[in-house]
Amino acid sequence: RSNTIVPCFVGTKETAFIYAVTSAGLVHAVTRSCSAGNMTECSCDMNLRHGGSASEGWHWGGCSDDIHYGMSFSRKFLDAPVKNVTGKSGGGLVAMNLHNNEAGRQAVAKLMSVDCRCHGVSGSCAVKTCWKTMSSFEKIGRFLKDKYENSIQISDRLKKKLRRKEKSQRKIPIKKEDLLYVNKSPNYCVEDQKLGIPGTQGRECNRTSEGPDGCNLLCCGRGYNTHVVRHVERCECKFVWCCYVRCRRCETMTDVHTCK
Repeated sequence: RSNTIVPCFVGTKETAFIYAVTSAGLVHAVTRSCSAGNMTECSCDMNLRHGGSASEGWHWGGCSDDIHYGMSFSRKFLDAPVKNVTGKSGGGLVAMNLHNNEAGRQAVAKLMSVDCRCHGVSGSCAVKTCWKTMSSFEKIGRFLKDKYENSIQISDRLKKKLRRKEKSQRKIPIKKEDLLYVNKSPNYCVEDQKLGIPGTQGRECNRTSEGPDGCNLLCCGRGYNTHVVRHVERCECKFVWCCYVRCRRCETMTDVHTCK
């Protein structure tokens, strides 16, 4: 497989997010398949089949997601090849990538929740059956996006452990779910053919959005152009007996905004 990552992008916060979300996605997909019975190597989490709190009126049941198997599979699939090639210690970039892989897995584990079903007369909750379930991947993605926006720059010189680049902050511990990067990101706003950056000039944007697709953010403060686009399409189609479809020809005018 050819390496498509431009060297300049290695070790950036964007790389950190890609490693974390890929690792989290693998955990999520494998664990879901286990719970659905699509894999012979795993099933539900058997450690929670018995127990609960009889005094509080609930017990474990149903099919709890086996997050342990999903995380173990992800470590073997994503981490083991890197360690085999580079050795366990590796360099700062290798240690960073391994840490971000684990951060993705920790995000899935951290956002596990407990679902319950009530049993009783007329829907009363005299007794509840509960099981552990993963959050939606959308929620996990939002969690990792927040970690990306608050990612920590570390020193590329690996000593005994990963450490912050900012010397005044080195006493602040690095948590398992934090995303780490070594190199600052290039300027994605301006085209740079050598780095393979297309820039944002000419990109279509949403004038009313405050999100990443909004003109303010996507155009990097350069402003935007507005032009009217005419759309012609078939509409109000009806079946006529027998046997053809009759349609009207509808025309709409739409404002399209593109970055300067």
